[in-house]
Amino acid sequence: MTEKAIVLRNYINGQWIESKTGEFAEVRNSATDEVIALCPMSSREEADMAVGAAREAFWNWRTTPVPERVEYMFALRQKMVEHKQELAGIISSEHGKLHREALDELTRTLQYVEDACTVTQTMKGSFTEDIAHGVDEYFIREPLGVFLVLPPFNFPSMIPMYFVWAIATGNTVVIKSSSICPMTIQRITELAEECGFPKGVINLVHGSGGGVGDYLVTHPDIVGVSFVGSSKVGLDIYRMATNSGKRAQVQGGAKNHAVVMEDAEIDEAIKNVISSCFGHIGERCFAVSNVLVAEEVYDEFKEKFLAAARELKVGPSSDNEAKLGPVVSKKHLGKLLEEIEHGVQEGAKLIMDGRGVKVEGYPNGYFLGATIFEAEPGMHVFEEEIFGPVRCLKKFSDLDEAIRIIEQNPYGHTAVIYTESGAYAREFIQRCEVGQIGVNIGTPAPIGFYPVGGRKLSFYGSSRGRANDAIDFYTDKKVVVSRWLKRKAAKASGTGVPVNW
Repeated sequence: MTEKAIVLRNYINGQWIESKTGEFAEVRNSATDEVIALCPMSSREEADMAVGAAREAFWNWRTTPVPERVEYMFALRQKMVEHKQELAGIISSEHGKLHREALDELTRTLQYVEDACTVTQTMKGSFTEDIAHGVDEYFIREPLGVFLVLPPFNFPSMIPMYFVWAIATGNTVVIKSSSICPMTIQRITELAEECGFPKGVINLVHGSGGGVGDYLVTHPDIVGVSFVGSSKVGLDIYRMATNSGKRAQVQGGAKNHAVVMEDAEIDEAIKNVISSCFGHIGERCFAVSNVLVAEEVYDEFKEKFLAAARELKVGPSSDNEAKLGPVVSKKHLGKLLEEIEHGVQEGAKLIMDGRGVKVEGYPNGYFLGATIFEAEPGMHVFEEEIFGPVRCLKKFSDLDEAIRIIEQNPYGHTAVIYTESGAYAREFIQRCEVGQIGVNIGTPAPIGFYPVGGRKLSFYGSSRGRANDAIDFYTDKKVVVSRWLKRKAAKASGTGVPVNW
């Protein structure tokens, strides 16, 4: 452990509190393998404290005028802008992604806060006068209470910030950090504290998913859960939450396909697909996993794709020429190596092997170069999410076959088509059962003010993440039907209408 390693603390009711646990997870710099922080595995008692603080703060925050809540959001955005370079450095050190990728993540993170600032508009209700004689009907949106946010490790600033829609709409939150990458959200919480948010509105608890995380999901004072992570864990979270009578918004894994038609602009597609396959070290649910190429152009595409992948320099975040940083942890690297070996054993053809890559000056880093298989549907490496720079190529005969390959996959997050044919694109958009579609664009990750979510194993719930869908998730509509039986006696105005009713 380095002398710079810090012991992370929980943030409960406006106070930074050292956990009383004796168990800590090591947070390591993925380029150097040095311990940079210790993440406490907090106890149930500490979780109870956080939920209790959020519950106690709820009513005052719920009745805070919406414009005042938005002022806090604007202040938080400004703080994050001022500390953008610092936050990017923390992301790179604890996660491994390149510095420019960390800055890109923060750009999207700021979009989340910006969209939450529009709550003065998106929380508006609706009113109908005289639905019957003397009867009016309307609905208002009301916050519900304490929400739990369970983010993954791969976007340490972006996904934890789902909480901004919760608090903007008048709820309070408990964030259970990822024990792999907990430092960024701790720093953001510190910035939120500087903005003066009332005590108890934002609470941060560190710990394990299977320990304090599961306990929080079923906590009787939690009204809803927002989760992003693997589909297997997501299904467990969804069942635990809904069986406990809570709202649940659960985004799971992905196995995304890019389809390159015979009429595609190959050179443009190559640049786009390379970025989509290997950007952010391939550790993102929007990464292209399987590249399906029309047989007429397969050989040309394969040659150019491999050539472009060979040019991807592997290095630490501080290397401005690097295109692939280290993966998030030694454990995760070991899992990726097992997945590659599994692919070889099941008969997939390994046409680019990124194992054993060496980075000068970083002998202990968790580095893996671009790895590419030719594989077939039914193979594990083709069917299951491999969360790293491991990708598959396959040729197809026509669009029907390409769509069938996508449809047989159990995940339904994104799919992309490269074509100059409007007919191809239109059919692809209509027939693919996925949550996001790209046309001549590699990673159809919606901007912050559009909803996001998949289908099939990629999503559990009824309300997708972000934007207007987030408003629906974090509020409930209360319908009011009113009739006033008597008019107050009042002197009539010059128009003949009583002044007071």
